[in-house]
Amino acid sequence: MATDYNMLYQQLGRLLESPPDLSTYQACAQPAALQWLGRGHALVQAVSVGIDHISFSSAVDRMRTGAWHSGVQQVFQLLYRALSHCELHLPAGSAGSFVPVGNSFDAFAALSKIFSAATTDIMIVDPYMDQAALVDFGLTVPEGVPLRLLADRNDHKATLHPAAEKWVTQYSTHRPLSVRLAPPKSLHDRAIFINRNEAWTITQSLKDFTKRAPAEIVRVDSIATLKLEAYEAIWATAEVLI
Repeated sequence: MATDYNMLYQQLGRLLESPPDLSTYQACAQPAALQWLGRGHALVQAVSVGIDHISFSSAVDRMRTGAWHSGVQQVFQLLYRALSHCELHLPAGSAGSFVPVGNSFDAFAALSKIFSAATTDIMIVDPYMDQAALVDFGLTVPEGVPLRLLADRNDHKATLHPAAEKWVTQYSTHRPLSVRLAPPKSLHDRAIFINRNEAWTITQSLKDFTKRAPAEIVRVDSIATLKLEAYEAIWATAEVLI
């Protein structure tokens, strides 16, 4: 059976997004840590890079000894190596970008690459949107391409409105902007739609992107049309902010 690198890539990304507290592992192996390490070993073995799965087991064994720090380092090294191996095997059209914690430039570069493909329209869906959508990433949208921001009426941050007003004042029609607020709890994704036919999901709000935990950007092909139709319907009736 052929290896499903796309599935493994996404599962490794999810695993690396939510590591447990391993600082107490040496004294007491908590169930959450055991489960996380078990999943990590299974994924590394499934990716099958040399004897990495054996090295993973050895690293976990060292975590119960005085070599705890080196064991933890190797666990993460092996997980990231498996992730990179998967990424090399992804089809060009469906490859995602896993952005490690704190790598703000990688986040900027990954989103810039997605936005640069836009020629007619970009819509960003983010319930908790704040000024970061414009301040940090807005100028990566090609000039002249309309940018639409859809946030939750109750959960968006107060900084979004003044940032949007200043954006419109400064850029006017050179960088068209529309902002709307959806009914509370009606937005269930953080998503990016390019040219009304390409969909990407992001695992964190843009305001937190790479600041708190690793983030992942994944292209969604199989249900892109359904997602777009659903959010276009919400957009059509959402409250106009700008």
